[in-house]
Amino acid sequence: MGNTKKLLQFLRPDPAVAAAKTPPSSSDSDDAYSPPTSPSTSTSAPTSPSPSPYAMSPWTQLPGLGGAFESDQQQHSTKTTGLLGSLVKADGHVYSLAASGDLLYTGTDSRAVRVWRHRRDLGGFRSGSGLVKAIVVGPDGRIFTGHQDGKIRVWRLSSSPDDSVNHRRVGSLPRVRDVVASSLLPSRYVSTRRKRSALWLRHFDAVSCLSLDAAAGLLYSGSWDRTVKVWRVSDSRCLESVHAHDDAVNAVAAAGFDALLLTGSADGTVKVWRREVVGTKGRTKHGLERVLRQGDGAVTAVAVAAEARVVYVGSSDGAVAHWQFPRCGGGKKPPRNGGAMWGHGKMAVLCVAVAGRVVVSGAADRTVCVWRREEGAHHARIAVLRGHAGPVKCVAIDEEEDGEEQRWVVYSGSLDGSVKVWRVSDNGGGSPGMMMTPARTPNAHGLLIRKGRTPPSPLVARSWTPYAAAPEPKTMDAV
Repeated sequence: MGNTKKLLQFLRPDPAVAAAKTPPSSSDSDDAYSPPTSPSTSTSAPTSPSPSPYAMSPWTQLPGLGGAFESDQQQHSTKTTGLLGSLVKADGHVYSLAASGDLLYTGTDSRAVRVWRHRRDLGGFRSGSGLVKAIVVGPDGRIFTGHQDGKIRVWRLSSSPDDSVNHRRVGSLPRVRDVVASSLLPSRYVSTRRKRSALWLRHFDAVSCLSLDAAAGLLYSGSWDRTVKVWRVSDSRCLESVHAHDDAVNAVAAAGFDALLLTGSADGTVKVWRREVVGTKGRTKHGLERVLRQGDGAVTAVAVAAEARVVYVGSSDGAVAHWQFPRCGGGKKPPRNGGAMWGHGKMAVLCVAVAGRVVVSGAADRTVCVWRREEGAHHARIAVLRGHAGPVKCVAIDEEEDGEEQRWVVYSGSLDGSVKVWRVSDNGGGSPGMMMTPARTPNAHGLLIRKGRTPPSPLVARSWTPYAAAPEPKTMDAV
């Protein structure tokens, strides 16, 4: 059962993409720099609605970026919901991405992390082994990457006078001296499920997820070895190792309130942990607060809207469930379940991201759903973004400053090898000619949903509050 759920992490890509995959680099050393290639710009959209992401150009610029030669329709699309551009490099499947300021980092199974600025390729950096499954960027500019080989690598950005961007590896977690010191003490070894022993401060399986609690100065890493490890960012020390689940840990998220941590696993559970500081050396101890979710579907993603104290959970059954944590009671009161949002049918949700009151989910159905949180537990689906040729494995969202209306930029990475950049308007309006989804569509259980209403999750139906009517969702295709 556990192995079957773990296979969700390796969904097969589009056959056309697999055929176009390039052989991996022969370099086995970390910190190998990949120079950027000269992108070519296209101001006309392809005629096929689902083109292969491996076009003749390694980087394709689509509506909204054509400058003086844009049509009126393209000019309109830059201010409403629609596709801004598509970033394609022959680096393999895109497993992770992170946006920081004007830079976008994308991680692939070719062991490379590609760096983009304003949708232009700035080159990248490459690790010695292990596909890049997770990326987080710290407030001090350090980049943490989690890899298939169980290592966490640390990089630092250094800008050059010519406006180029270079990254160098400045360390790894755990530190080499900590590994050497611990290896001499038999008490520092723990038994693994493979009837072997391993150091407690090292992951012995893939690092599947990372989460940074900047206020506490802590980095959390989740792994397929079923543990969550706590790292102090200031000195790269491993403070604690928590045996969190009975199967692979697929998601970890620092709540940002009440010293809470959330973990999701292939065993179908989401657990809430509370952090305490013990001793004089700043050691942490995370105790289990409650089990938030139990079910047959593997948990694939967890995201938190810290200001609203809402937690979103994506799972392999196609649902995005959410809970509201109360502001009073010192964090001891149980959270209120708001039900689930069904936007991907029965296809597995693979990633979830939150910014303000906008929630974005990507799934194995190759689409990205955009939801807007209303008052209370109400959510309205404002757009469905289509255009990927493979499952959407990772998403990120940034709010865009605009005095006229609220807009967001959504980044979606797919196993088709491409990253698409979308603009989402608060009103969900699309470009002229964009296809609209019907106001009434059946969900995964065959129930009709009227105008964006979302039904309760079968796992948490006891505390469901019906949704009010919401604006009609819109479907956006990459044209």
